[in-house]
Amino acid sequence: SYRHLGQHFNPIFLLWLPFYALFPFPETLSVLQVLLVAAAGLVLYVLARQSLSPKLSAAIAISFYGANAVVGPTLGNFHDYNALPLLLFSLLLAMEKRWWILFWVLALLVLSVREDAGVPLLSVGIYLVISRRHWRVGVGLFALAVAYILLLTNLVMPAFSPDVSQRMIVERFGQYTGEKAASPVEAIGAMLAQPGQLLAELFSRFPKKLYYLFDQSLPLALVPLISADAWLLAAFPLLELLLMKGETPLAINIRYATLVVPGFFYGAILWWSKHPTAFKPRIQKIWSVCLALSLLFTVTSNPNRTLSFLVPDSIRPWVYLPLTQQIPHAAQARSVMAQIPAQASVAATTPLIPPLSGRRAIVRFPHSTQFRNEALQAENVDYIVADLWQFQQYQPAFRLDRDLLQASVTAINQLLQTQTYGIQTFQDNVVLLQRNVPTRPELAAQWLEFTKQLPTPKP
Repeated sequence: SYRHLGQHFNPIFLLWLPFYALFPFPETLSVLQVLLVAAAGLVLYVLARQSLSPKLSAAIAISFYGANAVVGPTLGNFHDYNALPLLLFSLLLAMEKRWWILFWVLALLVLSVREDAGVPLLSVGIYLVISRRHWRVGVGLFALAVAYILLLTNLVMPAFSPDVSQRMIVERFGQYTGEKAASPVEAIGAMLAQPGQLLAELFSRFPKKLYYLFDQSLPLALVPLISADAWLLAAFPLLELLLMKGETPLAINIRYATLVVPGFFYGAILWWSKHPTAFKPRIQKIWSVCLALSLLFTVTSNPNRTLSFLVPDSIRPWVYLPLTQQIPHAAQARSVMAQIPAQASVAATTPLIPPLSGRRAIVRFPHSTQFRNEALQAENVDYIVADLWQFQQYQPAFRLDRDLLQASVTAINQLLQTQTYGIQTFQDNVVLLQRNVPTRPELAAQWLEFTKQLPTPKP
């Protein structure tokens, strides 16, 4: 029943389709994401050069590449906000150059990124009005963003599925709607009708939110925190994130952090254009220390576990996966996945989804072993592949991995008992099951021995 366009509306993905058609591999998306971020930094440098010296412009561009909010999401999976910095920096550059046709084309491209990508445009529009630089353009941009967001979330996306009102609003803003389904307009109305609740949510978890702002501005030597323009340019994205419930909106290493980045960096450019003499050797040293700290915090936070070979995931208890463990295991896992026919449908644990993602039908195990075909009929997947080794390594320190390990083992045992699936391969704790095929006796014994060695589940 999943409809992607009912949850996230991303027509910009059509622009990336030709690249993936030429190179239909998971690595293509990772390379594309890095290229988009790298290009954003180059455009940022050109944008800064409109009002700043080459040295100061270079410092801002380098800070972009060292920002936790940039590096962290880039090291994760391919995400829908990855083109946002490039498009917004290009839009701001077009504004500086007064290339208005290009400006409006880029505004439309920004809106195509995702249903809420218009939120940063609201801030740009408000900035243009309040600063009186191009107030008519600001009014038009604000009106365009509001109209697009409302049209999309109230008419277009609900035509695909009711997820906006029944899932997204409840998950992120349910505290204002009584945890009931609501349209975005109804949710906004509920917020405005409860100013006390709104303020309470805005200042709840205050230390965490303060640290989030510190982390966002650290690579720029905290300049955005004292720049009125930066606050204005990031106002609506920040308001959206600060009013959401849950931990992920304030996680600096995932895609949501990208929403704030363009406003803070352009705000820093505007601040330095008004205070060029402040760029003195002492300030440059402080900036260098801040940038070094930002990189240090990025590495030590191990964004999306991409740096587990470099830093431990946990100190107490000790969890560290050096390359000497990861590389041999990856080879074993790939040899298991190589046994799955290219056209077969698969259920896979999260670490194995990227290398298998090119096939037509793939779901996440242990959450599901079924998918709906083009006729909307439920089908069992042909194969199930689970990397239990990953969960084993992390489960001493992380409850999520502990729960996933237990859920995976329980699900596999149930499938074996009903003889719906049989184990075909079990090596280095990567298990491959095939539908309607019996388990060989030696693999059944190996699996039984493995389950006996698992620790007793913790409450």
